[in-house]
Amino acid sequence: MPDLPLQVIATLPALQLIDTLRARHGELLFHQSGGCCDGSSPMCFAQGDFIVGDRDVHLGEIGGAPFYISPSQFAYWKHTQLIIDVVPGRGGMFSLENGEGVRFLVRSRLFSDAEFALLQAAGKA
Repeated sequence: MPDLPLQVIATLPALQLIDTLRARHGELLFHQSGGCCDGSSPMCFAQGDFIVGDRDVHLGEIGGAPFYISPSQFAYWKHTQLIIDVVPGRGGMFSLENGEGVRFLVRSRLFSDAEFALLQAAGKA
């Protein structure tokens, strides 16, 4: 069986920021909740500072940090690979990159029909 496509990946600048934040705050986790304002950006927390919901979906890991998404956002994004990037700006109020002069941003690409079929067969979509 072919390898499953990754549902979340990170760019080199995002991985570098993750390393910086981990050095300051310890082990990290990400959550994508959706909604307006801060909720539309991936939020980075120190592990233990955010309680993952029972229904949240674990998409994978970026830079060794688990990445979760709310069920409603997963239903919307399940056809896409999330690409976590960094852009200039201010991070979410509670996200650890706040004050760094940059923020995490979600980019995406649609899975091919074959990739999505593999994810469905594995119960991941």
